[in-house]
Amino acid sequence: MRQHHMHKPDHSHKEKIDYAKMAITLDHNFSMAEFVGPEKGLQEKDLENLTPRLEEIDQQIKTWRQEGTIGFFDLPYQEETAKKINKLAKKLKEWCWDLLVLGIGGSALGAKALHQALCHPSHNLFPPARRSYHSRLFVADNIDPDYLYGILDAVELRRTVVNVISKSGSTAETIAQFLFVYSLLKGRLGADKVRDRIVLTTDPEKGMLRHLVQNEGFPSLSVPPNVGGRFSVLAAVGLFPAAMVGVDIEELLEGARFMDQRLRSASISQNLAYRLAACYYLFLSQKARPIQVIMPYAAGLTGIADWFCQLWGESLGKKYALDGSIVHVGPTPVRAVGVTDQHSQLQLYMEGPPDKIITFLEVDKFQHTLAIPRLYPEMEGMHYLGGHSFAELLQAEKKATAFNLIKAGRPNLTLHLPEINPFTLGQLIYLFEVTVVVLGRLLNINPFDQPGVEGGKQTTYGLMGRQGFESQRREVENAPPVLDKYVL
Repeated sequence: MRQHHMHKPDHSHKEKIDYAKMAITLDHNFSMAEFVGPEKGLQEKDLENLTPRLEEIDQQIKTWRQEGTIGFFDLPYQEETAKKINKLAKKLKEWCWDLLVLGIGGSALGAKALHQALCHPSHNLFPPARRSYHSRLFVADNIDPDYLYGILDAVELRRTVVNVISKSGSTAETIAQFLFVYSLLKGRLGADKVRDRIVLTTDPEKGMLRHLVQNEGFPSLSVPPNVGGRFSVLAAVGLFPAAMVGVDIEELLEGARFMDQRLRSASISQNLAYRLAACYYLFLSQKARPIQVIMPYAAGLTGIADWFCQLWGESLGKKYALDGSIVHVGPTPVRAVGVTDQHSQLQLYMEGPPDKIITFLEVDKFQHTLAIPRLYPEMEGMHYLGGHSFAELLQAEKKATAFNLIKAGRPNLTLHLPEINPFTLGQLIYLFEVTVVVLGRLLNINPFDQPGVEGGKQTTYGLMGRQGFESQRREVENAPPVLDKYVL
């Protein structure tokens, strides 16, 4: 079935986007007391009572903007960066068949999400002409040796560009991958040719990868120092891989700008990010619902749900409050996918512990509808589907799931995307980034740090023999020995 080779509308001719028709909307009716009862749902007054705190947070955000301390707010406006990336991608795609991304966490999830949402589901399986000579994308976000070997076995090394992504330039997993792949390519192609095939995305001034750029001449892209990894999908971290696979990154940024301007011009009560954060905060703090399920009813948004889970987990899972007190706070993000997980996790959500708030992502218009044939009229269990479409069935199942959840007293809310395209994805990404910042401030924690992962990094350095981390190695060596009685 050879219909459209790209899984997105063709905006290459830069038609003017009808912003009103492409705006994301929030429907949180099913989170309110009128639908799930006063004990399980929110009251209007609960939301109104948060207005003073949200006003304070709004002022803090304005201060951050003025000071330029939180860089992701500026990313939608980095149009020159997008032009530079497009220019580099155009040059590389003249000969490049495959893009291999070496990165982990925020250096991988955004690129995977954009590729999955905005390219044909079989993009990597098509020959070059079928994908308009855009690169295939392979993301090595794990150091499992069998996994890495499998990826390297699949790419066409002589036609591969390697994008090494690490803001710090010292991420152990990514540096190990780089050393292996660099050595492999050097042996195949020679040192001179290798340099042109490896693009380093890292801090603009410091770190080991920047040192290689300065001393060995590798092509490079920069991650702004004030942009954390999980907020970097709209920086070169996500934009370069997206451009290589054919995503319109200028339209992606345009969507983020649209959402930014929408949020900045809205009142507190009409601000989409503030309302979303307020709902999540109240369910966590007042309704004992610490598990936050993100459930897109579109297979292409599965990667966005994975990216969301990192954004939520690293930003909101914190031991200390801003005043230094111990709070051990944070919602647990869980990814589910409709309709797949209706036959997997939904039983738990419907009848298990009432500790979850579910956010659906619903797409109003798909690129393909696929009519269901009218067959077997003598078999009602089949025939009733005839004359409908797969898109209609998918949307009916989402509606049925949301409705039956509230019948069971399980609150949920829905974010509507008019369709999946770079403009709506730019909106959604930026909306979630602002929402998590606001939610972090409501929880009185710092949403921008991640001290909980530093201990594991340092212990790994020690175990692998890195100088300066000998004490971490000794700590492991001096730990109580394991007991044989507990090993079965």
